[in-house]
Amino acid sequence: MFALVDCNNFYVSCERVFNPSLTGKPVVVLSNNDGCFIARSDEAKALGLPMGGPAFKFRDILKKHQVRIFSANFPLYGDMSSRVMATIGDLAPEIEIYSIDEAFIDLGGFSRFGLEHHASRIRYTVRKHTGIPVSIGIGSTKTLAKAASRMAKKNPGYEGVCMLSTQKEISEALATLKVEDIWGIGRQWNRLLETRNIRTALDYSLAPASWIRKNLHIPGIRIQEELNGHSCLPLEQIRPPKQSICTSRSFGRTVTSLDELQQAVATFAGKCSRKLRQEGSVASMLTVFICTSPFNEPHLKYRGTRTLAMLRPSQDTISVIRAAELALASIYREGFEYKKAGVIVSGLTPAQSFGRELTLFDTEAAAGNDRQKSLMEAMEHINRRYGPAAVRIAAENENAWKPNQTMKSAHYTTGWNDIITLGE
Repeated sequence: MFALVDCNNFYVSCERVFNPSLTGKPVVVLSNNDGCFIARSDEAKALGLPMGGPAFKFRDILKKHQVRIFSANFPLYGDMSSRVMATIGDLAPEIEIYSIDEAFIDLGGFSRFGLEHHASRIRYTVRKHTGIPVSIGIGSTKTLAKAASRMAKKNPGYEGVCMLSTQKEISEALATLKVEDIWGIGRQWNRLLETRNIRTALDYSLAPASWIRKNLHIPGIRIQEELNGHSCLPLEQIRPPKQSICTSRSFGRTVTSLDELQQAVATFAGKCSRKLRQEGSVASMLTVFICTSPFNEPHLKYRGTRTLAMLRPSQDTISVIRAAELALASIYREGFEYKKAGVIVSGLTPAQSFGRELTLFDTEAAAGNDRQKSLMEAMEHINRRYGPAAVRIAAENENAWKPNQTMKSAHYTTGWNDIITLGE
């Protein structure tokens, strides 16, 4: 049996852990530049505030109901996620971290404790150790566990834990689940399924397998098999290597000069290189893109993109920044007001696989490569000890273009100056 542990309104819950006065009140968390809703408390959902809705369109509702508004505090959310996952891992060693607020676990071997009882224990322990409320769904497949977690979250009668074990329970649950809400069914497939009058997960599970295979192919058949209780998706305890890494941001204000764009792109390239080192990978391709606001008049719109092949596969910050600057120079156009930029590194391979063979006959380059590697290791060591960007490449400058985050909470768990202290 599988279980899906899903944090309830995760970003809002993180804010409430350190500000208990928010409990029971409508709370929303906004995206970068304080633009759209990316998390809402149940109270905010009841006011009709939609996921992804632009905050400016709902100013009257936000003001009328005194909705508490927060800018996204991703360092806090990431750290709280790590604490939640570590707690889950202590109680269920076989775990697949699916997203920042979701994890699949294998409950095989826990039957002697009673699966629902053990799930309730996990739920209680996570809340006690981290302050984060979770819902848990249990099923014989990952897709059924996902459906069960949705029911556990939506229906207070389950008290946070829903197990689908009998065929009757499964059929009743699937009959209430819209086909568009099935894990793995996208909008395009949803439109196709509606033409066949397949509107619920139960309809999908009973549809002719031949039609599913012809139109939705192997992924569609796997979803159907999972809904019918046949496990096709094993637990992925080891995450597969990434194929690409992207770092991009929308700017808090328009950027017009090449110098400021270079600072932004260099900063993104630096972040990509750090992620490469964390992955133990090197990149052979690099892409830079810049664009204006999509809401501009047609003659004021511009999007430029350029992909370059790296001279040699690298994870070195200096090499990645140099390549990014070359790509940016070829796509920058004067006279435009830029609102977003990004860097993508791709063609990733394990760092050990390319080793030194590219510089076998070039001892000077090989020595330089060793020096660069030592420099990067020293920078990583300093930044781990004294905080991100304590040491950085001069071309990086996050302050010149950083997004608007005027309502950001403190870094309660990731900054020494923000740690909560109790009065004497």
